[in-house]
Amino acid sequence: MKARTEIAIRARNLLKTFRRQTGELVQALNGVSIEAHQGALTAIVGPDGAGKTTLIRLVAGLLTADAGTLEVLGLDVAAEPQQVQDRLGYMPQRFGLYEDLSVEENLDLYADLHGVSSASRQAKYPRLLEMTALNSFRDRLAGQLSGGMKQKLGLACTLVGEPDLLLLDEPTVGVDPLSRRELWKIILHLVNDEGLTVLLSTSYLDEAERCGNVVVLYLGKTLAQGSPGEVSNIASDRAFVADPPSGSTARGLQVRLLGDPAIVDAVPEAGRVRFVHAESGPFGVGALAGTQVIAVEPRFEDGFMVLLKRTAEQKPDVEISMPPRPVEGSDEMMVEVRELLRKFSDFTAVDRISFEVRRGEIFGLLGPNGAGKTTTFRMLCGLLAATSGVLRIAGMDLRCSRAAARQRIGYVAQKFSLYGQLTVAENLEFFASAYGLRGPSKRSRIRWAIQQFGLGPFEKLAAGQLPGGYKQRLAMAAALLHQPEILFLDEPTSVADPLARREFWQRVTALAEQGVTVIVTTHFMEEAEYCDRLVIMDAGRILAQGTPVGIRSRARAEQGGEPTMEDAFIAIVEQARTHSDVVAERGAA
Repeated sequence: MKARTEIAIRARNLLKTFRRQTGELVQALNGVSIEAHQGALTAIVGPDGAGKTTLIRLVAGLLTADAGTLEVLGLDVAAEPQQVQDRLGYMPQRFGLYEDLSVEENLDLYADLHGVSSASRQAKYPRLLEMTALNSFRDRLAGQLSGGMKQKLGLACTLVGEPDLLLLDEPTVGVDPLSRRELWKIILHLVNDEGLTVLLSTSYLDEAERCGNVVVLYLGKTLAQGSPGEVSNIASDRAFVADPPSGSTARGLQVRLLGDPAIVDAVPEAGRVRFVHAESGPFGVGALAGTQVIAVEPRFEDGFMVLLKRTAEQKPDVEISMPPRPVEGSDEMMVEVRELLRKFSDFTAVDRISFEVRRGEIFGLLGPNGAGKTTTFRMLCGLLAATSGVLRIAGMDLRCSRAAARQRIGYVAQKFSLYGQLTVAENLEFFASAYGLRGPSKRSRIRWAIQQFGLGPFEKLAAGQLPGGYKQRLAMAAALLHQPEILFLDEPTSVADPLARREFWQRVTALAEQGVTVIVTTHFMEEAEYCDRLVIMDAGRILAQGTPVGIRSRARAEQGGEPTMEDAFIAIVEQARTHSDVVAERGAA
């Protein structure tokens, strides 16, 4: 009979230290104490290096703490790690699916590992496949599934042993908003309807608001623990929205506010700027001269940023400067796409799309997994030939001037294209040489990259050991070494924490103001607010195109109030898919 206890996880004063390849000691956990109740959903949030993954791996019995006590399901993990592991399911960030096996064969493999009988499988599989909407894909190879479907299969494999405790490390990283919403429906069903205990880490602060309990970690220490509402209330009477003054943009107002030491956080939202002041009550005008300011209810993200502000010594320096470049005006066309088509045999990945981007614009390319965004990017960068259509980069036709056009392009891929075994300095050396930089010019640009992106302390560290936010910095630094006029960013913040994402967008905004054209894809819908214009794609086609405010207007909020960009994204994609299904049914009839 399984032991029962009201507290599923109880940690007291956990310490864990690692040694990097450079010999430097890193304090991953420094006196962390948490509690997670049975049958509840607990979230761990915090920036890169906070200790989230280390804590989850300790709970899973995969690591041993240097000091402190840790009880899981009433068992001492240090003394009985196997007994703990027999009762939990663990889904790490890179869950081990076997891509050459089908959906059902992956389930069979994990059922074998957990000793699940044939009769039990016949009872469990239908429920798991129905819950994850994978029943019609049970014979499909895992490698042929979309990113969201792979995550759902990973979750099903984790549940096949009927665990008492489910550990999820960043379960929604890299999946689109539709898949993210589907995954959360499953997680909430497991907790609310089946009484499963779930501990998860997340980089999405809005996801933390759905949990019963939240633990905020920073640099290995616990900053707060309680309900999401308790964290939100930390920013009580400090949250506001402001309309940009006449002749200014929300992004421009955000930059000015972030430069004010009295402002904790500022993000563009629906053509305005939502900001958090360091203190409650009246405040000086400063960067808010000429704006209309309205107080709003604080949300979890606001309280989270106040907590970090109290702990961090100062705001990171994210200024970035590019060498002077003549700007011919905002109407200069830098990217022109007309009826762009790309086929792979009988499959149409990009289906006659058209758009244009001007100098200094930030242009967003959004869509679900498999929408054709990355294929479009690869064609724009000259890495993949178009089947047909017009494609011009900085006035050059990519069909006949691909090499010349690439010299004016910087590209940050989804996986960052870094060499994990090379140090930070060696990666920069390699990319500088690849871009044709030599001698004093090469050394000067590498010094610039290290200084601009704060990479000095990590020069001798292997790139593979960098936290996600610093991998992102290094990838962006490498892409800017040759001073490109156009910067392509393919889901560059997919593994970055909230602080790293803010730093990233401050740099992107600064680049755009200096005349660099930026084209970006992202699964974080709030990041679309930074774009001047954007398109939403699905199945290789453009479904909507316009400003963030215009796109938002095409949806209603899920539970009243003002619609979010995610509400609009889901509404647009679902409406298009419903229309396609209706057309297909009529054609079949």
